[in-house]
Amino acid sequence: MKQLVSATLLILLVIYGCTSQHAKKVATPVKIIFDSDFGPDYDDVGALAFLHAVSDSGRAEILATVSSNRYELSAPSMDVINTYFGRPGLQTGAPKNHGVNMAPPQHWTDSITANYPHSIKSTDEVPDAVTTYRKILSSQPDSSVTIVTVGFLTNISDLLKSQPDDISSLSGHELVSRKVKRLVSMAGKFQEGKEFNVYMDSVSSEYAFNNWPGEIIFSGFEIGNDILTGLRLTKSEIKNNPVKDVFRISMTFSENDRNGRMSWDETAVLIGVYGTNGFFDTVSGKIIVNKDGSNSWEYDSQSKQKYVVRRVPASLISNFIEDRMMHIPFRKVK
Repeated sequence: MKQLVSATLLILLVIYGCTSQHAKKVATPVKIIFDSDFGPDYDDVGALAFLHAVSDSGRAEILATVSSNRYELSAPSMDVINTYFGRPGLQTGAPKNHGVNMAPPQHWTDSITANYPHSIKSTDEVPDAVTTYRKILSSQPDSSVTIVTVGFLTNISDLLKSQPDDISSLSGHELVSRKVKRLVSMAGKFQEGKEFNVYMDSVSSEYAFNNWPGEIIFSGFEIGNDILTGLRLTKSEIKNNPVKDVFRISMTFSENDRNGRMSWDETAVLIGVYGTNGFFDTVSGKIIVNKDGSNSWEYDSQSKQKYVVRRVPASLISNFIEDRMMHIPFRKVK
């Protein structure tokens, strides 16, 4: 078993090269829009920390961090993490007239917004997410943007339904077709099941997945469920770090988290930046969103939709993710 793990680790190192913060910058960073419910759970925080770490190494460029959650501290909490990692003022947005409004049961949003710098005071202050999406997509090269959703599909559905306006003469569907390379979505359970992100706004989920014109890669519930992160972070000597604070506060609320939190959202961001090669295999087909918010899968080898299947031990992916969650920012704002 040790030989298998060592061999797998060597393969990953060969595929991805040096992964330290001093690694040589890649030629073309992956352009990412991060769309998160940032509130009901706390793996979103680990996912955003991972994204900032790989952005510091030059593998990604964060175009925006938008909320699919109308909860008042969702956008401010994102702003805390962005500010900590030296990227205050990242474009953002949230649904304005409908959608889920849900606070975290562990109250970690209250804690980090009270103790760390940020400029956004309430989610109500930020623009409509569709406006943000349309502005960003219209300004980017064709087939260049990866959207990673780790929350409700409210914004994606609204974007697809949007009509030509002063921002762009293209409809939302046309903008996505032209500008977006792929959608990576932490959504669904495969081959079938009932998963939180899908069923909380099942109407938007069904519309988004049925009408998305390009590639979708699903990182299902079963993937992140086995990949635990956060324990090393909480036991580390890192100080004055909102990511550590969120995990330290939240992990004590559930006995199931004593060895780390399930990494549903972090895994989706990993795929958004690094792709699936080395970590995952894929199964082609089409997601079916049922009226009760559950999902099933229809196999189709020619489909642009795929769900991932883990091909290496979960512990390797956990370590890969948590190393980046523990990243110390280059441009920390005091």
